[in-house]
Amino acid sequence: MNVEKYHGTGNDFFVIDASEPVADRRALTIELCDGDDGLAVGERTGADGVLFLALEDGYASPRVVMTLVQPDGSTAPMCGNGARCAAAWAAERTAAETVMVDTQAGTRRATVDDAGVTVEMGEASFAPDAVPLAGDEPLLDESMEDLTVTAVDTGVPHAVAFVDDVATVDLDVLAPPVRHADRFPRGANVTFASPRDEGFDQRTYERGVEGETRSCGTGAVAIAAVARELGLTERDSIPVHPPGGRLDVRFTERGAALAGPTEREFAGTVSMAASPAVEAAGD
Repeated sequence: MNVEKYHGTGNDFFVIDASEPVADRRALTIELCDGDDGLAVGERTGADGVLFLALEDGYASPRVVMTLVQPDGSTAPMCGNGARCAAAWAAERTAAETVMVDTQAGTRRATVDDAGVTVEMGEASFAPDAVPLAGDEPLLDESMEDLTVTAVDTGVPHAVAFVDDVATVDLDVLAPPVRHADRFPRGANVTFASPRDEGFDQRTYERGVEGETRSCGTGAVAIAAVARELGLTERDSIPVHPPGGRLDVRFTERGAALAGPTEREFAGTVSMAASPAVEAAGD
């Protein structure tokens, strides 16, 4: 099987062309992404998910259909860094500067240049039915478990908590109770932010990964959207710094846009006849 590996500011994904015959995407993803026994290429063993990508012809701009399966086997409707990596993958095959990325949360326009990939993320929503939330009222700067959180949908649900210093937060203790709280009937990603220069530092505990990732694009957009909603900033361009690097969130009349670098770490073949970590061959 042909497999590639991309990352956007440390948020890494195995990439498989959707034309590859995969009998069970869920089982394959769980095996490849395992942090101990999964596929060992790039900077670490495993990954934050598998992107199954289908490149479609017949459009003014190249179109790539993105399906993200997460390490627990679930499917995420949207992923900001995943969409940026999907656009980079499509651009390498078409030499296009503009790529349309079809996700379960809608179609997103992406532009690719030497600086990286920018993807239009649409409008963030605080509406209870969009997040979604149990109940009829938005969750804005309210106490939940041991945090004060705001709930927002940026393609997937996020509970955003502003703290003095994200480096001091014990995510494994504080995030799971909020991630599984009854107020979130489908669960939530839990994102922490603290002020930094003109922007924010970020750490995110991701639903489906069930742990911290080095970067989260939808989480970066969530931080910027909540900061504006709560009056913490009036800026239209907000730098966000997850552990893996810098992302830039910009607000326009079309909604939020997420910009940052991407990198292809690996391209090769994998045999599933034995442990994938043993059977990988490529660049």
